[in-house]
Amino acid sequence: MDDSPLPRRSFLALAASGIAAGVATGALDPRRLAHAAPPDVRGDDRDQAHATSYQLKLGVASYSLRKFPRDRMIEMVKALRTPYVNLKSVHLPYELAPADLAAARKEIEDAGLQIVGGGTITFEKDTDEDVQRYFDYAKAAGMPTIVCTMDPAILPRVERFAKQYDIRVAIHNHGPEDKRFPSPYDVLKAVKSLDRRMGLCIDIGHTVRTGTDVVQAVADAGPRLHDMHAKDLRDLSAKESQVIVGEGAIPIAEIFRQLVAMRYPGYVNLEYEIDADDPLPGMKQSFAHMRGILAGFAASRTRTRTPRRVAAR
Repeated sequence: MDDSPLPRRSFLALAASGIAAGVATGALDPRRLAHAAPPDVRGDDRDQAHATSYQLKLGVASYSLRKFPRDRMIEMVKALRTPYVNLKSVHLPYELAPADLAAARKEIEDAGLQIVGGGTITFEKDTDEDVQRYFDYAKAAGMPTIVCTMDPAILPRVERFAKQYDIRVAIHNHGPEDKRFPSPYDVLKAVKSLDRRMGLCIDIGHTVRTGTDVVQAVADAGPRLHDMHAKDLRDLSAKESQVIVGEGAIPIAEIFRQLVAMRYPGYVNLEYEIDADDPLPGMKQSFAHMRGILAGFAASRTRTRTPRRVAAR
């Protein structure tokens, strides 16, 4: 972490807002900002970071588009200029016959989208039949990760199927109202002795409502962090205060800086739960802000690496 957070935070906020404004006005092409290089790092790692083409991947949790059918969901995700989508069952129902599920998957993938996970799925019964049906569904849909929740007693059975199917399990924390996994640390305690496929999905909005330092939670999750849901809150204690990303109080830039520093290989999926009947404008603004932060990181690194020119005498 940076030894002087206030000046760096101020710089990033300015850089992000300026670049995000460029995206919103069309001065910058958001396709070029879909991913950005990591921020500058200390010591010998700087050259390694320069040589490594790391990209923080921004995607969409399709729950954001829950009021729309699958064909419209596809169009709207494409309008956000990202190929990555985590599918809610409203867009890919569990009950689909195998042929229909295959056809739906083909429709999504033929549109240029990549299915990066599914959920949130609730494992309700501690039986092989109930657990396996969700793993069969995820495998048929091409989901590498199941975002889920369950009673802790079901964890050993879910772990067995995660190893059998080689599918990651990302347990979603749901804030103070969640009696099982309110914060990421509750998930980490539950999975610490389990297979590495067993991890967590950090929902940053629910996390801050528990009073947890979300940046530190990301760092402590490390390789157990399999997925992330991004949103913003105006009031860090109020679930109903969700706003467009960048207009709230969640430290988005600091979260992204930590993800980049640890070379997080998963996805940051925007879960936009407001404006359900017309979510696309707010989602576009949220993406512009997030891409602006990443572009600000890249600009910071470029300035650090570029030597000053000496005027000829």
